[in-house]
Amino acid sequence: MADRVPMTKAGESRLREELQKLKSQDRPRVIAAIAEAREHGDLKENAEYHAAREQQSFIEGRIQEIEGKLSAAQVIDVTTMENTGKVIFGTTVHLLNMDTDEQVTYQIVGEDEADIKAGKLSISSPIARALVGKSEGDVVAIRVPSGTVEYEIEEVEYV
Repeated sequence: MADRVPMTKAGESRLREELQKLKSQDRPRVIAAIAEAREHGDLKENAEYHAAREQQSFIEGRIQEIEGKLSAAQVIDVTTMENTGKVIFGTTVHLLNMDTDEQVTYQIVGEDEADIKAGKLSISSPIARALVGKSEGDVVAIRVPSGTVEYEIEEVEYV
C-alpha cells in the first residue's frame, strides 16, 4: 500500500468539496453534453462530442486522483495538540530574517496544499525541512539558490 500522505484538516475538507462537486455537478453535466452531441449524428466529425469525451476523461481522472489521495491521507489536526513551541507538520511559523529584519509567516502543509503566495509551504520544501523539529527562539540557516539565509523562529502557532 502507498505511504501515508500528511494533510491538514483544511486540506482534506477542500479535497472532499472538490470531489463532491466533480461527482454531483461536473460529471452529470458532461454526460448530458455527450448525450446531446451524440444526437447530432456522425461522431467521427463531431467536435462537440470529442471535446465532451475529453472533458469526461479529465473529470474521471481527477476523481480517481482525489479518491487515491484521500484514501492515503493522514489528517493531522494541530489544534488538538499541546503547543510545545516545536515546529511540526501543520504549525504556523513566524520567522525573522536575521539579515534584513523582514518578518515572514508560513504554515507547513502537505504537498497538495502548498501555495507560497498564501504562506503555505510544502512539508517537502527545503525551508520546511530545515524548520521541522526546531523550536521558538532557534536560529535556522536555510540554503536557498542565492546562498544561505538565517531565520530566527519567533513564534510557533498550533492553529
